[in-house]
Amino acid sequence: MSQKAEPAPSAATAARPSRYRRILFKISGEILAGTRPNGIDHARLDDITREIHGVHELGVEVGVVIGGGNIFRGLSEAGGGMDRGNADHMGMLATVINALAMQDSLERHGLFTRVMTAIKMEQVAEPYIRRRAIRHLEKGRVVIMAAGTGNPYFTTDTAAALRAVEIGAEALLKGTKVDGVYSGDPMLDPNATFFRRLNYLDVLSRGLRVMDSTAISLCMENALPIIIFNLNRSGNLKRVVEGEEVGTLVTTEG
Repeated sequence: MSQKAEPAPSAATAARPSRYRRILFKISGEILAGTRPNGIDHARLDDITREIHGVHELGVEVGVVIGGGNIFRGLSEAGGGMDRGNADHMGMLATVINALAMQDSLERHGLFTRVMTAIKMEQVAEPYIRRRAIRHLEKGRVVIMAAGTGNPYFTTDTAAALRAVEIGAEALLKGTKVDGVYSGDPMLDPNATFFRRLNYLDVLSRGLRVMDSTAISLCMENALPIIIFNLNRSGNLKRVVEGEEVGTLVTTEG
């Protein structure tokens, strides 16, 4: 699909109000499925695209990492007897499918994008190179980083934390189906306690289901704030970027 020429980044765009200059936005594959049991719900994908577009208009540089659970869950298949390495590589390929779908949706909404993969597949996307990813962000492109870390035994949560640190993101934003972090599953336990703020050690010691321990540890070592929020509430991504108290904030202080 042909596109108009990309505009140069402007000082006026950068001056628009937002709390963060650059973010890493983590989306689970399951969210892309919407109400379907699997696959991609294009209406849901369109909703998420509008959320990203609204943030991009503030002048925020946006990196995206998407899971692949709506297509293939490597860990589940490994539990069923498949070799974990093979299962994880299949899961990485599922994230590439989601990334290409996201790219198509973003470009139909007028944004400029790049898909970068940790596994080389030049006919489909650029190989992930940190400095090149940063340059794309500086030019105002939305960079979708796929195929996890390129290694088995690491989740896309860990990939999101790693990429966020590498590109110098000021926050890691994780969109979920619930309002933030609870002491238990709020869909099963009506007495589950909601946490507005937590520190990294609380998350690890309590075994709270925010991200896997590797991702949390990586964010803790680099003092990278994590914000977990409900992506199903329209406008929440923009509210987070503008500094509103939405969801759960995980930091050193808590």
